[in-house]
Amino acid sequence: MAINSVNLFDKNWERYDDWFEKNKNTYSSELKALKKVIPEGFGLEVGVGSGRFAQPLGAKIGIDPSRNMLKLAKKRGIKVILGEGENLPFKDFTFDFVLIVVTLCFVDNPENILNEASRVLKMEGRLIVGEINRESQLGQLYEAKREKSEFYKLAAFYSGNEIIEMFNKAGIRYVESYQTLTESLEMEEEPKKGADRGGFVVIAGVKD
Repeated sequence: MAINSVNLFDKNWERYDDWFEKNKNTYSSELKALKKVIPEGFGLEVGVGSGRFAQPLGAKIGIDPSRNMLKLAKKRGIKVILGEGENLPFKDFTFDFVLIVVTLCFVDNPENILNEASRVLKMEGRLIVGEINRESQLGQLYEAKREKSEFYKLAAFYSGNEIIEMFNKAGIRYVESYQTLTESLEMEEEPKKGADRGGFVVIAGVKD
């Protein structure tokens, strides 16, 4: 992860975690979409943050470069490791699934992250990425507010198709996608198939 991004999250860890309390419907909609593709098994979250996704989605291990974020994730029962997704401290073929949620947008080279995730996945293991969709109304709103947002001024968003192309380069076969936040951030939504319109998209693939 870029140094500026690490410093930002280390400094604003309380604000970050509080967002989930203030935006429960948005958070719940995102979780519903992610739960559609999460398999059983031994899971890792790369960019685990405060553990808000790892805990309900069953990822037992989380890695993040922010010490303050990891303190919160540890309190949520996650085994935490200080480190970066570009250099995962795990052997090849370790995990049944790897989860990466709103993390690719904050790193300098997302393809490096996905290559490492692919390396530590078992054969037939599943890679799951959740991101803000650049081509959605929400993505365009965040783009417009970038200069005024302390968090998103450092972010680079991607479309669903761009993430699928990154999967291909990392040796991950795309299998399915879900989207949510298509209408409003105020209402809890049921996820829909696809990754073209939703503000939040979930892309899932398998290591062959």
